[in-house]
Amino acid sequence: MELLTKDEKARLEAKLNELLDNRPKIAARIAEARALGDLKENAEYHAAREDQGLQEAEIRRLEDRLAKSGVVDDSQGKEAGIVFLGATVKIREVGSDEEELMRLVGESSGVDLDSDVVEATVDSPMGEALMKARIGETVSVRGPRGVKQFEILEIL
Repeated sequence: MELLTKDEKARLEAKLNELLDNRPKIAARIAEARALGDLKENAEYHAAREDQGLQEAEIRRLEDRLAKSGVVDDSQGKEAGIVFLGATVKIREVGSDEEELMRLVGESSGVDLDSDVVEATVDSPMGEALMKARIGETVSVRGPRGVKQFEILEIL
């Protein structure tokens, strides 16, 4: 079972609803292209059918993912002082004065790239190190340039 935060689940449901709402538009495109005549050499028709296939595959993927996922209550980890999915954590690399904010997510949203908060997925090296860490602990993260250590300062 995949775990999602409430925001991640809402974002997936919104994307699914958008795709479901787009079904009639794709069907109309196919009907218009079919009316143009010969289907063998009808690029409009083939493009519309390809779009429909890709969209239907994405709908099935999202429906399956939502059916097999559970929503976590991210407030429980904060109360216990444990980093869990959905938590925003203030960390500092050992030997540095610079603090960073990391958010532990199930899937990167790809939004807020200018934000001060960096997303770490649970299956990334940083995410694996942060998962279930406690305030005051030092975690080791293996990266391409070796192992770095980070101190957990605060769970926001």
